[in-house]
Amino acid sequence: MRFRPCIDLHQGKVKQIVGSTLRDDGTAKTNFVSDKSPAFYATLYKEDGLSGGHVIMLGPGNEDAAKQALSAAPGTLQVGGGLSPDNCTRWLDAGASHVIVTSWLFTDGELNMDRLAAMSRAAGRNRLVLDLSCILVEGEYHVACNRWQDICKYTLSQKNLASLADYCDELLVHAVGMEGKQGGIDAKLVSLLAQYSPMPVTYAGGISSMEDIELLNSAGNGRVDFTVGSALDIFGGALPYKNMLVWRN
Repeated sequence: MRFRPCIDLHQGKVKQIVGSTLRDDGTAKTNFVSDKSPAFYATLYKEDGLSGGHVIMLGPGNEDAAKQALSAAPGTLQVGGGLSPDNCTRWLDAGASHVIVTSWLFTDGELNMDRLAAMSRAAGRNRLVLDLSCILVEGEYHVACNRWQDICKYTLSQKNLASLADYCDELLVHAVGMEGKQGGIDAKLVSLLAQYSPMPVTYAGGISSMEDIELLNSAGNGRVDFTVGSALDIFGGALPYKNMLVWRN
């Protein structure tokens, strides 16, 4: 298990928001707005030996900010937000180690395998991350797309996750109901990911303490990586960022 850092971008600034509150008009419930640049955080992570973190563009107006982060730490950060086969190589050329995609892959609530294959060809399987952020509905975890406003039919079943291994390198999974709320992790989801994912997977959502991280390590049998946002002191929270460096390898 290792810590994966994040740089969330909203309206051109580094922010921490409650993800499920992001709307079409760009409004969102905000936990933190940084006065530091995306490059500051990217450089910090690079100097501390952290890699595999993600830069997420939450809506339009974030491309310049994302490029600043990638240029400050080329080859160490993944990028997501509005990615498709038409633009993914541009972001890889800009310094992203991987591109992250969600909504473009789904049509009528189901994963479109033709689109997944096209995205895998365009980016390269070993440079593609699927964001399968999800919410629990009647006992099953359903993927949420389009700013997490649309709940898909597609579920995080063992069969579904196994079928993805030929197309992508990693998975990124936010627990939508927990994200940005610092209310504790979804241990059931972490356990499911550890059992079902045939590839590296990063969990996000609800982490607020070292106890949460220890629970995640236990529930995930050390197989599930994690990211922390609003709870970190570098984003206005109480959890020391320096404590995360224990989990960098």
